[in-house]
Amino acid sequence: MEKITPCLWFDGKAEEAARFYVSVFEDGKLLAVTHYGENAPQPAGTVMTVLFSVNGQTFMGLNAGPAFTFSPAVSFMVNCDTQAEIDRYWARLSEGGQEVECGWVRDRFGLSWQIVPRSLGAMMASGDPAAVQRMVQAVWTMKKLDLAVLEKAFRREA
Repeated sequence: MEKITPCLWFDGKAEEAARFYVSVFEDGKLLAVTHYGENAPQPAGTVMTVLFSVNGQTFMGLNAGPAFTFSPAVSFMVNCDTQAEIDRYWARLSEGGQEVECGWVRDRFGLSWQIVPRSLGAMMASGDPAAVQRMVQAVWTMKKLDLAVLEKAFRREA
């Protein structure tokens, strides 16, 4: 297990969310499900935690009630190699959720995801401020990112 495992707080939907996430990512796996016992803060027998992995990252879903909800202040980046991969993750993660902007979607559980081309990081770190600015300006005009448009903007192609 990784040294850091994100724990996602749900109000009764941890197992549903985990099953959804493992269906979105090809290598997704449901690893373990635990249940509340007697004298617990939730009804005995209901799902307490769900351990699952996607893209080699382990997550824990915790059913702990309505006290906390997700915020875009924390999001998960999905680095994609092709436009087809961007399109697939965008479509699946936005099902029943919300397309936001600049490559962000909020899934039906309220969790925020950034669906980005893997090359975005290299472009951002290129050391060419003018190219980065052109590319970022293109990002700001999009909801779902278009890899070809971003690369053209970066290279200053019309």
